Amino acid sequence: MEKVDLVVRIGGESGEGIIVAGEILTLACARASFEVYTYRAYPAEVRGGHSMFQMRAANAPIFSAGDLVDILVALNQEAYDRHYSTLKKGGVLVYDPESVKPHDREDLILYPCPLKDLALNQVQAIQTKNIVTVGVLAELFSIPQDKLEEVIQERFGSKGSQILEKDLLALKVGMEYARQNIPKRENLKLGGTEGETRIVISGNAAIALGAVYAGCRFFAGYPITPATDILEILMKEMPRVGGVSIQVEDEISALAMAIGASFAGKKAMTATSGPGLSLMSELIGFASMAEIPVVIVDVQRGGPATGLPTKTEQSDLFHAVFGSHGDCPRVVIAPTNVEDCFYQTIKGFNLAERTQLPVIILSDQSLSHRYETISVPDFDSIKVEDRLIVSPEEVAQGYQRYRITENGLMPMGIPGKPGAYIARGLEHDGEGTPSYDPGIHQVMTEKRFRKLNLAQNDNDVTLRWGNQESEVGIISWGSTEGAVREATNQLKARGEEPDVLYIKLLSPLPRKQIEDFLKNKKKVIVPEVNYSGQLSHLLRAYFLFDPIPLNLAGGRPFAGYEILKKIEEVL
Repeated sequence: MEKVDLVVRIGGESGEGIIVAGEILTLACARASFEVYTYRAYPAEVRGGHSMFQMRAANAPIFSAGDLVDILVALNQEAYDRHYSTLKKGGVLVYDPESVKPHDREDLILYPCPLKDLALNQVQAIQTKNIVTVGVLAELFSIPQDKLEEVIQERFGSKGSQILEKDLLALKVGMEYARQNIPKRENLKLGGTEGETRIVISGNAAIALGAVYAGCRFFAGYPITPATDILEILMKEMPRVGGVSIQVEDEISALAMAIGASFAGKKAMTATSGPGLSLMSELIGFASMAEIPVVIVDVQRGGPATGLPTKTEQSDLFHAVFGSHGDCPRVVIAPTNVEDCFYQTIKGFNLAERTQLPVIILSDQSLSHRYETISVPDFDSIKVEDRLIVSPEEVAQGYQRYRITENGLMPMGIPGKPGAYIARGLEHDGEGTPSYDPGIHQVMTEKRFRKLNLAQNDNDVTLRWGNQESEVGIISWGSTEGAVREATNQLKARGEEPDVLYIKLLSPLPRKQIEDFLKNKKKVIVPEVNYSGQLSHLLRAYFLFDPIPLNLAGGRPFAGYEILKKIEEVL
């Protein structure tokens, strides 16, 4: 089978439907059995400012949105000026000559197309310019028309027949114009392919569905970019499984309600971004002190303060691990791709119930809004852990909710049933009675921290691949995985593959796996999308070696070539 691997980037003004056009292309290609991987960038404002959507489609596994672009669609001059340098030699520029004046670059193939005029005069709806654009791309690059029509009907069918008919017409107008007026001068095409049944899903949707499958039946959230999708999805899905999802007045209320629901016996979650996590700090401490399991999703964005609301960053690691007054144990985990978002959310609930502590899941804007094709989950292999509930026999024997035990755990009581107890933010003795005794605070703090050992009982707290004999290693976390895989795959073909370790459990750090990894390493690169090298600092502090930081703080994810360049430099 001929290899197909195309990178398409669409750029224009926010409000022109750039993201919608990209999502339609992505879903259509996925339904035509292609692997897809996307990246989007958009301003914080609803209208105005530059917006960009990139889709990579291939008939073989892919791990990133791609480095250079095969096809650039520029809907205005700014889009062209920003992105023309990313086009490969021999790449294709599709543009509206009314809005774009290309620079001299002889190595590009230019396809001018009056997109605005077609939408205005032939469809009689300027709002359909994005769908006209999709039609042009469909004809030029053999994107299956039936799949596009199917997605458009699903996307716009609920908006009424008139709008749907306009959008379907716009698709045909774009295709017909390209067929009649644009002589094709390259051999780029998608067409169709065959493959196993796959799902196309975003990171935020995977987190939401992972929570439902894990048994979450209460969600409280406050809208905040880029985590809002999780709230919106669960508002629809929770009632279907007998659960409750509610929008509250702020992030403090959201976590307080989730903790209250968990105290009452329900698995509970909230989702936020960096500013919201800052507001939740005191309540994270309360959940830790009161030993109430709760899951908090932090979809990281550029900071500090309001920062870059619509751009990506991995800069909340310190806050997630240490952000609270006092010694406050909590578990922190991080998925590495969209599929992992589903499984790590289930793990987050398992760890919360297992340790009776707050669990923070660190995603980010790039991962949350990225669409990927993933395998249908093997539900039979997924383990869901339920809460340890006190039995009537244990109550009769003198149940103490906070009794000192070897592993730090005691069963939880449920309000209104035998074994009910008061959960306090004050330090307390085994029964939960407030105590200011230094000795009790000492043993209770030790008890709460002992529970962290239970988080390391699984084998999948790290992900490792590559040449384990190599003296050059890479350690990282989160959504940088795809770019690192792209880079190391190229090095593998040259016989220079490094050893790679991805840490999914960030608090407590999995000491054994990291120490085993470091045994024969002379140089270790740590790529992170933050300025300060936060994981590098943790590794230096806990394992007393000098990592080589590779930091990116521009609000975008790493490209594979950037990782490759650094590895080659170190090699």
